[in-house]
Amino acid sequence: MLDDVDRRVISLLRADSRTPIAELARQVGVNRSTVTGRIEKLVAEGVIEAFTIRLANDVDRDAIRGVAMVSIAPNRGRDAVRAIRGYPEVEQLHSTIGEWDLVVHLRAISLSEFDTVLERIRAVPGVVDTRTSLLFNSLTG
Repeated sequence: MLDDVDRRVISLLRADSRTPIAELARQVGVNRSTVTGRIEKLVAEGVIEAFTIRLANDVDRDAIRGVAMVSIAPNRGRDAVRAIRGYPEVEQLHSTIGEWDLVVHLRAISLSEFDTVLERIRAVPGVVDTRTSLLFNSLTG
C-alpha cells in the first residue's frame, strides 16, 4: 500500500525522472536514504516499472496519440488505476463521472505499440469496456 511519501516521490519522478535524490528528499521533506529506499521498494514491488523520458514535441511529432475512455467494474478502481498508471505510454490519467470512469491520454511510437498498450489496458482486471479515439493535429499553441 502506498503512503503519502511514496505518492509524492512518484509524482515528482513522473514530472522529471532525472530529479536528483537530494532534491526529491528536500521536496518531500525526508532524508535521502528514505527516498532511495522508497524508490528501491517501489521498483522491487513493480509499482515503478520503468523510468522514462519526455521528448520535445518536435522530436516525437510522428508519435501516435490518443484518448482511451475506460469503464471500471465497481470496487476495482484502485487496482485498475495502479496498473494503468504504470504504463510508460500513459501521459495523463484522469478520473471522471458519467459513462466512463477514466480518461487515459496515450502516446506511442507506432500504431502497433498503441494497439499493444490498448490490449494491456483491456486486460487489466476490473476493466469492463474501453472506447478509444486517435488524436491528429493539436489546435492549440
